[in-house]
Amino acid sequence: MEKENFRKDFGSNVSCTPENQCVWMKAGVVNFKLCENGYDCTTCPFDKAMSREAASKPTALVTWREVLRGKPYFQRECRHMLTSRVQLKFCGHNYECKTCEYDQLLDEEDMSAQPPAISARKVAGFTMAEGYYYHKGHSWARIENGGFLRMGLDDFASRLFGASTAITLPEIGSRLVQGEKGWTMHREQWSADVLSPVSGTVLATNQSALRSPGEPSTDPYNRGWLIVVHPKAIIKKVVGGLLFEHSAVSWLKNEAKGLEEIVTAAYGHPLAATGGQIVDDIFGNLHDLKWEELVSRFLLT
Repeated sequence: MEKENFRKDFGSNVSCTPENQCVWMKAGVVNFKLCENGYDCTTCPFDKAMSREAASKPTALVTWREVLRGKPYFQRECRHMLTSRVQLKFCGHNYECKTCEYDQLLDEEDMSAQPPAISARKVAGFTMAEGYYYHKGHSWARIENGGFLRMGLDDFASRLFGASTAITLPEIGSRLVQGEKGWTMHREQWSADVLSPVSGTVLATNQSALRSPGEPSTDPYNRGWLIVVHPKAIIKKVVGGLLFEHSAVSWLKNEAKGLEEIVTAAYGHPLAATGGQIVDDIFGNLHDLKWEELVSRFLLT
């Protein structure tokens, strides 16, 4: 049942690998459990519930922390080593992650770092990053180590609206609500609000994108990230309403079809012939398209 529920929530291609096993499974306390919270044990409901259970029944159940505390120092793998976030680190803080300076430092470094190289596919002429979650307003969210979510604008919207001349990002510590305004992109006299794909508290913003607002359109899934948030709830629930894998592909094909219909109505022919290359700045090249119509149709849905 656990396997079926996880696959239903996170995609049918998810398998049980050492990279996504819960630390309770890695420590041998439970037979099967996959991580649902980006390996942020400090806020994980399962970790809290199991710890309470172990405290109430100490002779029947031990925690993963107790199992590892009983080992010699050079076998006491830090939970970030257990989860393959770092290559080598042993715990010298008695597995008290909430007060661990190394744990906090690692989170801070990851929040400001660039995401790793992506695996992507072409869908109807547009690039779609695999393993990302998509909002119907063309924003994306990526699960990060530490239980964070990184977000930005997808390739479809980046190429449709072209390079921004300015971007307005929320302040650190502000709260974003899924489906409500996340940030604003500006292009000369035009502007458009982009809906936040998830709810959470803003932890970091991409200062490079603020200095060079055209950069996100050239690399929307990597250097073009815009915001990192701490999710409002367990990650499984936060991304539950987003599009992923097959549903995201079907949605993007439909969006491309909708754009073709708008272009055909304006020009009498489609955006590109079959197999043709779609331009990077659709709005800037097709001057009969209306900014407000494009925003209403593709961003505010």
